[in-house]
Amino acid sequence: MVRHFTLEYWIDDGWYVGKLREVPGVFSQGETLEELEDNIKDAYHIMLEEEEQTERSDVRVKELELEV
Repeated sequence: MVRHFTLEYWIDDGWYVGKLREVPGVFSQGETLEELEDNIKDAYHIMLEEEEQTERSDVRVKELELEV
């Protein structure tokens, strides 16, 4: 399955630093934009693997409506 995300990035001391807008907590960096893209993909996959390992059977889900 292919999902699309928004990579927000900036340059800090010569490094490309970025995060996935839709996935809080997925940050990375690279010496080039291409390296940042590869590293952010790796960070996303690591986050998914960690979530799978820590899934709880007693967690429930409920939709919540917020006014913004």
